[in-house]
Amino acid sequence: MRRPPRILILAALALCLGAAGCGLGPGGSSSGDALTLTVTRDFGTTPVLERTQKKVPGSETVMRLLQRRAQVTTRYGGGFVQCVNAICGGSEKGSRVDWFYFVNGVEATKGAAAVKVGGGDHVWWDHRSWEATDHVPAVVGSFPEPFLHGPGDEKRLPVRVECLKPQGQICKDAQAALVHYDISASKTTLRSSIAQDTLRVVVGTWDVLREDGALQPLEDGPSASGVYAEPRADGTSIALLDTRGKVVRTLGAGAGLVAATRVGEDQPVWAITGTDDAGVAAAVRAFTAQTLMNHYAVAVENGAPGAGGAPPIPLPLVGGAR
Repeated sequence: MRRPPRILILAALALCLGAAGCGLGPGGSSSGDALTLTVTRDFGTTPVLERTQKKVPGSETVMRLLQRRAQVTTRYGGGFVQCVNAICGGSEKGSRVDWFYFVNGVEATKGAAAVKVGGGDHVWWDHRSWEATDHVPAVVGSFPEPFLHGPGDEKRLPVRVECLKPQGQICKDAQAALVHYDISASKTTLRSSIAQDTLRVVVGTWDVLREDGALQPLEDGPSASGVYAEPRADGTSIALLDTRGKVVRTLGAGAGLVAATRVGEDQPVWAITGTDDAGVAAAVRAFTAQTLMNHYAVAVENGAPGAGGAPPIPLPLVGGAR
């Protein structure tokens, strides 16, 4: 029997604490925004299931939500999901695959039965390879989460857009993208103060953003950041990786990237970056729910989208995508 990924072992332990026998009753119900369940394969490229639920039990958990909407089997004493609708973990085309989940775009640190969710939350299960990493701390594909309802099972937090030039048009456009979804966001200079309880959206060329310790892991690939792209240290190019963490393409002038990551227990940080101002502007234009939906991260090239360039590129590159 193969050994499960590190994060799933932790999930198994936490699940025991959150099981029904430990005091989670049927609870009441909460009103408000709908709870959304998304189930996909292969880093979000293949949809499996999409459901919304307006009436949410007060004790609703990630596991209960999935079990009501799909056929689910578990392993390791019920510690983590093995199969959803007969799509199972194990080995697939020579790669190790399993089910992983995010709440509001943030990887959970507890088992699915221990994480409570409510109205407005977005639960995303994805069946994917973990050849490059079993730890993807944050993704962009649930946008406008986590900005609307908070990361994971936490409450909504203040949002701050950080730019080298807060009064510049690119920074204003990034802030406007959040306001479009009724998200109040302040603007400030890069790392103007410590923001432990704030969600940061950091905007600028990579040669500037790489000085931010929360974003520096992006240069070391998915094993460090969970992002399947590697901005180069000189800021002139961005390498795009496949599901095994191998470089497949390298983008140069006019390239941009929208990605999220997280260091330890800090709040997730979003990077809207590029090789130059044109790349950053293109990345800001990609900062929409429609463009980011069900993607782990998104790259843009040649000033796209909206400037006559190529369409956005979901990351990692899956199935021979170039």
